[in-house]
Amino acid sequence: MAETRAHDRSSAWSVFVIFLRLGLTSFGGPIAHLGYFREEFITRRRWLSERSYADLVALCQFLPGPASSQVGMALGLSRAGYRGALAAWAGFTLPSALVLILFALGMSRYGSLLSPGALHGLKVVAVAVVAQAVWGMARNLCTDSLRVTLMLIAACAVLLEPSAWAQVGVIGVAGVAGLLLFKPAQIDAHDPLPITVSRRAGALWLLLFVTLLVGLPLLNALMPNQTLAVVNAFYRTGSLVFGGGHVVLPLLQAEVVPSGWVGNETFLAGYGAAQAVPGPLFTFAAFLGASMNVAPSGWIGGMIALLAIFAPSFLLILGAAPFWERLRRNARAQAALIGVNAAVVGLLLAALYQPVWTSAILTVQDFALALVALVALMFWKLPPWLVVLGCGVAGWLLSPG
Repeated sequence: MAETRAHDRSSAWSVFVIFLRLGLTSFGGPIAHLGYFREEFITRRRWLSERSYADLVALCQFLPGPASSQVGMALGLSRAGYRGALAAWAGFTLPSALVLILFALGMSRYGSLLSPGALHGLKVVAVAVVAQAVWGMARNLCTDSLRVTLMLIAACAVLLEPSAWAQVGVIGVAGVAGLLLFKPAQIDAHDPLPITVSRRAGALWLLLFVTLLVGLPLLNALMPNQTLAVVNAFYRTGSLVFGGGHVVLPLLQAEVVPSGWVGNETFLAGYGAAQAVPGPLFTFAAFLGASMNVAPSGWIGGMIALLAIFAPSFLLILGAAPFWERLRRNARAQAALIGVNAAVVGLLLAALYQPVWTSAILTVQDFALALVALVALMFWKLPPWLVVLGCGVAGWLLSPG
């Protein structure tokens, strides 16, 4: 038994080291991350078969949350159990989270030294990044007129009622619409996932996920507390993000900007900066937590927000893995997901207009810079960090005075 525990610790450490290297070098967003994982763990290390990896990606795309981070957690889980899942998450996530917290602290302490034009350039690049995400997701998830219609309805609904609960309601209604309107294609053959979590343990993890999702708002209503309110907001956001990391933008904006926790200018500047760092986009939460105008903020606020937004992903991976064999064959669940995915493209489309476009595109020069950034990302295939840096410099050069 002692030898087994020592081996688990050794395996977890090796998992951490591998994912730390990926967390320091994996630029390009979630699709690129999945490619890095495939090269590292399937082609090079042969931890899984191609079919198992494809099935694992399908599971993580089915669940709410950041798909690439969840795939990483599941890979660590398959290699070294619970410790491996935590090690994979820490290695892949902490580098970008620490950089973004430092950026937030620098903005709060030395913001007067930063060029307003450079900060505006970061807001402009967010327009290009979100536009690219909308286009890419629409091509993959809205492939017929019915899905495009769902996308349009969702976008209009959240533009007319821009609240966090309206967005949750849109996702729920879209799931019901998908259940009624779509008939998924036949599921292909696959290999079983090499994850040894019992069904009983999985059920307990899922119960904990639901308990926190329902219980945190109730607890915060009964015992109002700022830290609890932050945990509740970021946990709920992490629980409801379908379709990719960029969808976190409208959900987080609805939580932190209207409440006055983070100013809209700071929010968009941080979102632009988040494109320039490797690792998962969800580490934007660390920036927001560190930028809070109320306590907790700084390092403590950043880590609280980071842990709260990733907690649902961890619980869902542990809870869903034992039931995936049955769930993947459930046509009703697959149909509901089709509707949800179409709706989240609509949420992101609405966010592209408000707050991203309305806050960043104020002049003809802003529009021209956003257009150049979009072409650089989509057609010239420049790395995102270089586009972000270029927009920051351009914003500084174009600023008056």
